[in-house]
Amino acid sequence: MATTKNLLSAEEELKLRQPIDEYVGSIQKQVDSLREEGTDQVLSLLSLIESTKRDRSLSKDEKEEKITALNKDLEVAKKIEEQNKDQVAALVNKAEAYIKEHFDKDYFQYVKKSAEEEKVLAKENYQIRLHEMSKERQQALAKLSDSQEIKEEKYVYKNKLFDVKMDYLAEKQRIKDRMHEAFNHKFHLLDMLRMSKFKLAETIEQHWENYKYTFNRRDFLLKNGLYIAIIIVFLILAIITPAVKGAPLLTYNNVLNILQQASPQMFLALGVAGLILLTGTDLSIGRMMGMGMTASTIIMHQGVNTGGVFGHIFDFTKMSLGARLALALVACIVLCTFFTTIAGFFTAKFLMHPFISTMANTLIIFGLVTYATKGVSFGAIEPAIPNMIIPKVNGFPTIILWALAAIVIVWFIWNKTTFGKNLYAVGGNPEAAAVSGISVFTVTICAFILAGVLYGFGSWLECARMVGSGSAAYGQGWEMNAIAACVVGGVSFTGGIGKISGVVVGVVIFTALTYALTILGIDTNLQFVFSGIIILVAVTLDCLKYVQKK
Repeated sequence: MATTKNLLSAEEELKLRQPIDEYVGSIQKQVDSLREEGTDQVLSLLSLIESTKRDRSLSKDEKEEKITALNKDLEVAKKIEEQNKDQVAALVNKAEAYIKEHFDKDYFQYVKKSAEEEKVLAKENYQIRLHEMSKERQQALAKLSDSQEIKEEKYVYKNKLFDVKMDYLAEKQRIKDRMHEAFNHKFHLLDMLRMSKFKLAETIEQHWENYKYTFNRRDFLLKNGLYIAIIIVFLILAIITPAVKGAPLLTYNNVLNILQQASPQMFLALGVAGLILLTGTDLSIGRMMGMGMTASTIIMHQGVNTGGVFGHIFDFTKMSLGARLALALVACIVLCTFFTTIAGFFTAKFLMHPFISTMANTLIIFGLVTYATKGVSFGAIEPAIPNMIIPKVNGFPTIILWALAAIVIVWFIWNKTTFGKNLYAVGGNPEAAAVSGISVFTVTICAFILAGVLYGFGSWLECARMVGSGSAAYGQGWEMNAIAACVVGGVSFTGGIGKISGVVVGVVIFTALTYALTILGIDTNLQFVFSGIIILVAVTLDCLKYVQKK
């Protein structure tokens, strides 16, 4: 049985806290009286000055006259504030010292002990009620013989169990609320004394308490369970790799290689993330990559092209390298944006699911590029070009900086622009967004255009990273990696939910896992199995979050 010697009633708790409140309260009155004509007046006058500046009902001369008068009063108030500054500081320090000495010792530790005993008592009472209900059920069932009555009794018992559990959870929450309130009372007193100014350690302490107070194990596992599982798998691989391959996995060069490989894929994931935010997807990413790689390789090819397009051999060697770089980038962006806009138009205009419109794009792009180029690989680009686009500075691959720039720009678009806000609104509820005046058609088209621009950049950078080798077949299956990274990163297929940070984490995690499996010599086909399992688990967790929310 739980002991009850430390249990506190609400009245007893208030009685423990009363001396602290009275002492600090008396100091607070002195502080308030000193601040009345000083600090409080300064804040009030500053607010009045700002509101006067924004007041359109006043003429320029009237504003200047009023602000001049207010500034005079402000100077007086600041002098009074300065005169009382040391006295206020001494009183605040005195109150803080008293709180530090007495709050935990004379009040909070008693509330904490009471709460701990209340938890044990609540659990015991819950177990007792369950035992009593079980006995009552056995007795009731012994008197019944009809199957329908037995079934009804089971249903009633199930409902009673639920009610008892809800009562127990409510009691646990009440105890938790009491502890939280007692903890926050200390910071309420400090807040009044310091006018909402806290030290860094105090701010961290409050954040940690609020995190513990709002923490829910189920929600935590739904949000982070997949991350935890993947990190555990990666750590296991990091431990296994030295034993199998005789070299560590987590080296500086390997980390750079992972980030380097992730950089072009970051563009693709950021592009498709906007479409997933609208409850859509894009199956043509891989073919966009192949088309962009082919176009870039043709334009930046070393010497005259060995292959033709519709039978024509292109020769761009007369152009400067800088011009060829720019032309290749423009070609990639225009081609990718053209096809994503077509898919976006059919999706927005005819409410066609993106699965269909982008699948059609996949077939069209692959068919056109393969037919035009006879499916050949166009070889290498000018060897000087990669150093112009993505040079290595002291061994650091600057392609990572391109990815960082894309992350910052897309984050800004999503979070700081009207289009970004509309993107979330349309993804969350297109009907409500339309009623509020948002053009669902325009938002959808713009999301596809943004995706096309990012695909174009990604294919251009990939061409530089791989020093060419563009072909229609390049990029096959990349759409799965991009979509999987978004889903792993928390971009929900239910729409309107997702963050750029999640996409970034998803891309890095996926690339790192693939890189580790490759180093270990795991067959590529088995890597597809891993990817499939991760996608399945990620979407399952996403669906569970959606069901819980509903």
